[in-house]
Amino acid sequence: MSDERDPAPYDALLLLSFGGPEGPDDVVPFLENVTRGRGIPTERLKEVGQHYFLFGGVSPINGQNRELLTALRQEFAAHGPDLPVHWGNRNWAPYLTDTLREMTTAGYRRIAVLTTSAYASYSGCRQYRENLADALATLAAEGLDVPRVDKLRHYFNHPGFVRPMVEGVLASLAELPDAVRDGARLAFTTHSIPTAAADTSGPVAEHGDGGAYVRQHLEVARLIADAVREETGVDRPWRLVYQSRSGAPHIPWLEPDICDHLEELHAEGAPAAVMVPIGFVSDHMEVLYDLDTEATAKAAELGLPVRRSATVGADPRFAAAVRELVLERAAAERGTPVKPCALGALGPSHDLCPVGCCPARAPRPAAAGADSPWA
Repeated sequence: MSDERDPAPYDALLLLSFGGPEGPDDVVPFLENVTRGRGIPTERLKEVGQHYFLFGGVSPINGQNRELLTALRQEFAAHGPDLPVHWGNRNWAPYLTDTLREMTTAGYRRIAVLTTSAYASYSGCRQYRENLADALATLAAEGLDVPRVDKLRHYFNHPGFVRPMVEGVLASLAELPDAVRDGARLAFTTHSIPTAAADTSGPVAEHGDGGAYVRQHLEVARLIADAVREETGVDRPWRLVYQSRSGAPHIPWLEPDICDHLEELHAEGAPAAVMVPIGFVSDHMEVLYDLDTEATAKAAELGLPVRRSATVGADPRFAAAVRELVLERAAAERGTPVKPCALGALGPSHDLCPVGCCPARAPRPAAAGADSPWA
C-alpha cells in the first residue's frame, strides 16, 4: 500500500455521536441519560421531551448517523484503505462503551475517532473526550487491554464540510421568489452555549471574546458568504446567530436568538432570509424543531419569507473529507510530512487538545488529549 493510503497506526475508525430516541418510550430515558447527575425531575423531562413527541418520539440523528456510517464505509472501500468503521453514541444505543468493548474484543488496538461536532467547545469536544475516558476506564475495570483512541481534529474549515453548505445556501436562495432573492439576508445559526463556556473554548490565549467556538463559526460563515457572493454576484449582509438555548435564565448565553434576529430583520425591512445551520452536521432535533418548526413559524407570523439550507449530513464530499482526515492524522502519527487541508485564515486545528482546552465544569479525566491518562 502506498503511503498516501496507509492508515497505520490506525486499524479502525469510530463514529462517535450524541444519540437520540427512536420512539416515544425512549424519550424520557434518553433525556435522563443526557441530564444525568443534574437532579432534574421526570415531570420536567416530559415537558422538555414535547419537542420529540411532536415527531413521534423519534430524533432523526440516529437514522442520519446510519446514513453517514454507510457513506464512510463506501468511501473507504472505494478509495482505500478498507478501514473498518464502527458507530457509538454518548446517550443512546449503540452506546459508546458497548461499541468500544466490541472493538476491543475484536482486536483493534489504535482507533481514530470522528465526532459529529465540527467545532471547539466543552460540549462539542471535551465532553466527548470525557466520555471516551469513562468508557476506557470501564473496559480496564473489566480486565480488557484497552486500545488507544485518537480524536480527529476539528474539521469546521475543511472544504468537504464547507462546500456542501455553500451549495445548500445557493439552493435555498433559488427557492425564494425572484422579487426577494437578491435582498435576502443570511442568518448563520449554531447552538447557543453559556458565554463563560465560549470564552474558554480552544486554547484561550489564541482567541478573543467567545473563544474558539465563536471565532471558528464566524470563519465558516465568512467562507460561505464569500463563496455565495462570488457565485451569485450579490453581496448579502449576514450575521452569526444562535438557537436551542437551555439552562437557567440568569446565566448569560450567546445571543442573539434566531427568532429575535428574524424580528430584527423584519423591522429593518429585509425582504427575506436564509437560515444556515452551520453548527450542525445533520438535521437532528435542534434543526428539525428550533429552525424548521419554531423559527419558521416566527417568520410566517412576521410575513418574512425564509428558507432553511441543508446541513452536510452524509454528503459524499464529507465522507471523503473524513477519509482525508484519517490519512492525514495517520501520516502525522508516523512522522511523515503532511499538509493538512483547511480553508480560510485560521488554518488547520490542532491534532492533540492541549492541557486546559475547553475546561470541564468539574475536573474529569479526558481521553485523546495532552492531559489524557490513556496515552
